[in-house]
Amino acid sequence: MRLSKLILNGFKSFADHTEFRFDEPIIGIVGPNGCGKSNVVDAIKWVLGERSAKSLRGSAMVDVIFAGSAVRKPMGCAAVSLVFSNPVLEAPLKVQEGSAEATESVSDELDQDSTVENEEAVVRRAHVRHRALPVDSDEVESAEL
Repeated sequence: MRLSKLILNGFKSFADHTEFRFDEPIIGIVGPNGCGKSNVVDAIKWVLGERSAKSLRGSAMVDVIFAGSAVRKPMGCAAVSLVFSNPVLEAPLKVQEGSAEATESVSDELDQDSTVENEEAVVRRAHVRHRALPVDSDEVESAEL
């Protein structure tokens, strides 16, 4: 089983639908400061079940949802999908044992790309629920979103 795609929508700095394809094996994510490298790692941790806002570099779990910018409104939800491909070898042809021709044809079959891709996705979504905040100023400090 290998990671084939990471799909982000409204997660932290990824307001738009963003898809990372891992067609080749990778060993790292590189880029300039502020481009979202850590947010990619946070998205993977979050979709796999991380529940600590501190581990996801936030103060509350609402911080995983795109908070808006000078030119964009905040999002009301975030979604992250991990898509795994599960290559399965096809069954080799049945041949008679001891035959030299049979051995060559089976090894030729296995040398070719004889995998079938099965994809499975792990998806996690978060939604902001808006509630009326208390009017008393003492209660406002302790209110949760």
